[in-house]
Amino acid sequence: MDGNKPKKSCKVSDEELKRQKEYTALVGSVITSRFSDRPLAFVHTYGCQGNVSDGERIKGILETLGYGFTENIEEASLILYNTCAIREHAEDRIYGNVGAIKKLKKQNPDLIIALCGCMMQQERVVEKIRKSYPFVDLVFGTHVIHKLPELMYRVLCTGKRVFECPDGDGVIAENLPVHRDGVIKGWLPIMYGCNNFCSYCIVPYVKGRERSREPEDIIAEAKELIAMGCKDITLLGQNVNSYGKNLDCDINFAKLLRQINDLEGDFIIRFMTSHPKDCSKELLDTMAECDKVAKHLHLPFQSGNNRVLEEMNRRYTREQYLELAEYARKVMPGLSMTSDVIVGFPGETYEEFKDTLTLIEKVQFTSLYTFIFSSRPGTKAAEMPDPISRDEKGRWFKELTDLQEKIAGERTAKMKDKIYTVLCEGYARDGILNGRTQGNVMIEFPEVEGRDVLGQFCEVKVTEPLTWIVRGELV
Repeated sequence: MDGNKPKKSCKVSDEELKRQKEYTALVGSVITSRFSDRPLAFVHTYGCQGNVSDGERIKGILETLGYGFTENIEEASLILYNTCAIREHAEDRIYGNVGAIKKLKKQNPDLIIALCGCMMQQERVVEKIRKSYPFVDLVFGTHVIHKLPELMYRVLCTGKRVFECPDGDGVIAENLPVHRDGVIKGWLPIMYGCNNFCSYCIVPYVKGRERSREPEDIIAEAKELIAMGCKDITLLGQNVNSYGKNLDCDINFAKLLRQINDLEGDFIIRFMTSHPKDCSKELLDTMAECDKVAKHLHLPFQSGNNRVLEEMNRRYTREQYLELAEYARKVMPGLSMTSDVIVGFPGETYEEFKDTLTLIEKVQFTSLYTFIFSSRPGTKAAEMPDPISRDEKGRWFKELTDLQEKIAGERTAKMKDKIYTVLCEGYARDGILNGRTQGNVMIEFPEVEGRDVLGQFCEVKVTEPLTWIVRGELV
């Protein structure tokens, strides 16, 4: 598929959004007539932060339809799973969980079971649900979240199964209601989809092409988050560094960061995910100069070997990645870097895998998200010869995680007796608060009687460095 996307509007029209509001009123009337009390929905989201953000919009729509929410699946009148397709294990878990709720449908035939998200954007999955899970009432893809009122009306009023999983480049639906799962931290999508087509990745096929939100819409939502007391705003996109490429205005991700940084308020800005091929020195300079932008860069490298990177269709080299890391640390000496790594890509040899280890040693990451290669049907990598056994890949994986554990332990040891500004996010356990440094390291510290720091920035001194977290005390 061609990675270039034409510059055209992909916004859902005002007329369509108005139509969905009409369906919202219709569904509300149906629910009022059928339920004596407010019906409850059990909504569970799998996968990435982008999925979590979609889940908040789904819950926002359900709330306007008249649903409340429950964490007890047996209380629910509606069970909705927002699915993830990034790895085989994630899909298997979802099939297992859906199969397990068949008994609930038998006990309550009026129970509505719905599946949405990335898995439902794959034809093979939809056909499996259609044939093997006849008790599932509603299946919809990633491009039609805004049509949930209409889809729910069809389910409620026809009693028939509804499948709505159109293919296409995807859309942007603005002004959807949002049910935020928290106040302290907020997810702010700035773009959707992906044009990169890495050979192992299903995302471009299920999320559609890159499409950026208009900067004024993003700024308006950022202001809403700040006004409601949000202190930690994470900008989301499959590749935030591509932001603005399909827009007609003079904007890119670095400029957007500056605009959000200039908003009034006491908050910190994070973002993910960055693609190394589009990570510019302008962006790194902007991070260094903006006081509200966290000095943390999540920059997935996936492999340290150039041949493997080429087979992955990543479009950068080991040398280019190391140059970026060196420049980033030059302009931000205290920068925390994290990354994603795939172990055992088809055809990768042990000698090539060792290039990944040497890159990790050079960059000294704070932490890594590491995965053994998972074949995704429909991707190019799924058709590549893969002679290395799962057991052998497991041994490589352990070698990598042992190395990163050593690096992480050495990094946290250097934090001892230093003071960090931390946003207190909540309780780790009774009497113990937690929060993250700018570099995304979790700190646990005991609460102090008479000091209410929950949801506030506070100063914490590190007293006990562990491997992946540290412990400390309020200054």
